Amino acid sequence: MVTRRTCTRAVAIAAATLLVVAGATACRKAPTVLTATVAVSNLDRPWDVAFLPDGTMLLTERVGRVRSWDGATLTTIAAPADVAVQGEGGMLGLTVDPDFTTNRFIYTCFNTTAVDVKVVRWALDPTGTALTDRTNIVTGIPTTTGGRHSGCRPRFGPDGMLWVTTGDAARGPNPQSPTSLAGKVLRIDRDGAPAADNPGMVDPLSPLDDRIYTYGHRNVQGIAFRPSDGAAFSVEHGTSCDDEVNRLVAGANYGWDPEVPGNPTAYDESGPMTDLVAHPDALVATWSSGCPTIAPSGATFLSGPQWKGWNNSMAIAVLKDRQVRVFWLDPAKGNAVGAEWTALLDEARFRSAVQGPDGNLYLVTDTAGPAGRILRVVPSTPT
Repeated sequence: MVTRRTCTRAVAIAAATLLVVAGATACRKAPTVLTATVAVSNLDRPWDVAFLPDGTMLLTERVGRVRSWDGATLTTIAAPADVAVQGEGGMLGLTVDPDFTTNRFIYTCFNTTAVDVKVVRWALDPTGTALTDRTNIVTGIPTTTGGRHSGCRPRFGPDGMLWVTTGDAARGPNPQSPTSLAGKVLRIDRDGAPAADNPGMVDPLSPLDDRIYTYGHRNVQGIAFRPSDGAAFSVEHGTSCDDEVNRLVAGANYGWDPEVPGNPTAYDESGPMTDLVAHPDALVATWSSGCPTIAPSGATFLSGPQWKGWNNSMAIAVLKDRQVRVFWLDPAKGNAVGAEWTALLDEARFRSAVQGPDGNLYLVTDTAGPAGRILRVVPSTPT
């Protein structure tokens, strides 16, 4: 855990938002005003959001739908019959192919009635009203009928690869297993094949499944790439302590090991998130919440001068405390937390944070219908 020196400054409030800023070390200046408005309403457990090149918003609802919003009309474009909506599971993450203008590909991941999590590639039809040509590009990601620790956030990195976060399905052996896809970050191409420079591809002695990039995770629900250097960071749920932000390094073990020897269905949550006794080479988290946890979920890096000192900082949606956490991860200091802010919007449990093509921040509220919403947060400095 990073030791922090704290500075505090007031920030203007608008549209029923509340922002309390606490920073550290450099005390970078936050935006002066954040204005939050409702971008989309009447949603049922929204989970993720993405944007088409023309600005159309796509979103998932955990209850089993993929929908589009063009600013006027909310359209259901997919509702797969095999979505299993139980516990934490259902229709989860979503992303748009960077080459969408030529291939029209959309990617989702969801729990299925086959009791796995699948990553699915779709094509958006020419009318923009339906997802077609379903192709399951990753299958067999472990889950349970209760859906606990399902992950699953897909994002394209600046390397053109599709990175997919997975949960450990609350089964002890999964995070450390080199062949299980649970408790991992996967790195694949748009067909589901492993990236050519993944650890299992470049080292013939590596026991890792060729699609695995990192392992030893508990339940990774966030992944984002720093605009300044492309560095990948994950956001992970802890037990009763130690939610984590981790800098992802190829082949690295992040130390979560809930296995009970001789009992493959047991799940021992009494150990540390990063077990350096059992796994002395495990990487220590860039940031850890300590006790208690805050339940961080989806994340994005903020980019653009409108964000002032938050430019190139990581914004994380937080479930427990109805807030957004913003971190300046200082690359000059080994990605240590150079500053940390808490934006208490006090609206709802936040499941995902995405910067839109308009440069604003979009927050997904984890709320049952019809109260589920997506908020647009606009930064500004009064003239």
